[in-house]
Amino acid sequence: MDLYHVIQKPILTEKTTHDAEGRYTFVVHKKATKIDIKNAIRELYGVKVKSVNVRPTPKKTRIVGRGRTIQKRDAVKKATITLEPGKTIDIYKFSKLK
Repeated sequence: MDLYHVIQKPILTEKTTHDAEGRYTFVVHKKATKIDIKNAIRELYGVKVKSVNVRPTPKKTRIVGRGRTIQKRDAVKKATITLEPGKTIDIYKFSKLK
């Protein structure tokens, strides 16, 4: 898998920005493995990754009116990256080259 397709975008919420130092959260490709994510972070940002935690987030639907369903959120896969102690990355400089 191409490393530019593995990491899709960073997640910048209040919870992820106030998380422990050295931890970053990204939306990743649905078929990406922990090894793919680790290699992509190492190549894109040039840092050593300590651990990768992956969690799938299911799509969220809501029933409205007389049985109609609307989709409120797509299913995504999120990955939390923990870096080696003392290392940081600038997630604002992430850009797809292709």
